[in-house]
Amino acid sequence: MSRLLILKSFIEWKAFGVCAAIGERMGIATGRIRLWFIYISFLTLGSPLILYMILAFWMNLKQYITIRRRNPLRWL
Repeated sequence: MSRLLILKSFIEWKAFGVCAAIGERMGIATGRIRLWFIYISFLTLGSPLILYMILAFWMNLKQYITIRRRNPLRWL
């Protein structure tokens, strides 16, 4: 597998997952959301990147909070 394909799979499946989460909630294909995100980024000169980073941070923070709630060792 070439390095470019490895990088592509990492970005699509493991980096943040904001577009995938939005697609699952709204019932829209992830590829279509990514495409619109790229279009809007070009039209507005990259301002949606700030929104993307905020959503990525929020999703990551939410994941850590739910993991901490389920940790049985916290109660010992």
